[in-house]
Amino acid sequence: MPVESSSVASRLLAHYDRHARRLPWRALPGANAADPYRVWLSEVMLQQTTVAAVIPYFEKFTARWPTVADLAAAPDADLMSAWAGLGYYARARNLLACARAVVSDWGSAFPTTEADLLKLPGVGAYTAAAVAAIAFGQRAVVVDANVERVVARLFALETPLPAARPEIRAKADALTPTTRAGDFAQAMMDLGATVCTSRNPACGICPLREDCAAFRTADPAAYPRKAAKKAKPQRSGHVWWIVRDDHVWLERRPDKGLLGGMRGLPTSDWSATPDPAPPADACWTALPTPVAHVFTHFALSLTVHIGAIDSDCMDHQDGEWWPIARMADAGLPTLFAKVADAVSKKEDAL
Repeated sequence: MPVESSSVASRLLAHYDRHARRLPWRALPGANAADPYRVWLSEVMLQQTTVAAVIPYFEKFTARWPTVADLAAAPDADLMSAWAGLGYYARARNLLACARAVVSDWGSAFPTTEADLLKLPGVGAYTAAAVAAIAFGQRAVVVDANVERVVARLFALETPLPAARPEIRAKADALTPTTRAGDFAQAMMDLGATVCTSRNPACGICPLREDCAAFRTADPAAYPRKAAKKAKPQRSGHVWWIVRDDHVWLERRPDKGLLGGMRGLPTSDWSATPDPAPPADACWTALPTPVAHVFTHFALSLTVHIGAIDSDCMDHQDGEWWPIARMADAGLPTLFAKVADAVSKKEDAL
């Protein structure tokens, strides 16, 4: 039975009008968001991050920087610290670059077309489409992971991800209505997030059940098909906790590269060097258990070394002595927050 595009859109929008999630960046059904800044900010934060994790960050950001001009004026270090814990830190650097471009090149007003939004730093096809549709009511094809799942199931697509993405986008394009495109995009996202979930989809309450080819297979959770995952490579290295007068040395990482621009602890490279030179002379003690962390493309294990120094031998480095009692305020990325927690637990046990 073929999928009838107009029927899908009308029934899904009717369902959205009754069941739309209330989110701090979202307008009520039937009304475009008044502030594209909030739409853009939420979409950047939501990339590879859950709604539940994003909400407190979004509320903190918009309270501190209520407009794009406020965000553009923020010092880099302040924004990177406020972002700490959300992960994928290139997003934070792109956030600042984009905000500053909106202010300098567009008079503090976001461009209204998908094509012009794509010209902004760090704005890709998905974000441009989402802002164009949700903030400005333009017809744009918005495809995130939730939409991929819904479309793959509606049509029972056999091509596995990621190879199926062009076909999924074409199908999503055919489904997207000319009117209420922003509501339709959010309705598709909501359906994937709350009904057509990865595991145990709630087909009994799905407004698109009659159209769904995967539902008719009796195993909708088998879609979308996925290619076998490759094992993540394992890397290892060393990290140093340097103490002086109840302060710990935090370096500022280079702007480019992993965790760029963030505060962090001195580390070796992550290539399993057996005995790297420490950054300072001290009597070093290694924790018995390395700190483990998983990045997008590899897993990391760091041996933690603790040492104290009497004089400031780090004055030639780019960093600062941070009060150990205020580690929670340092805005450390998750990797280094794990190291600080491991050191704290060792000291508590002594």
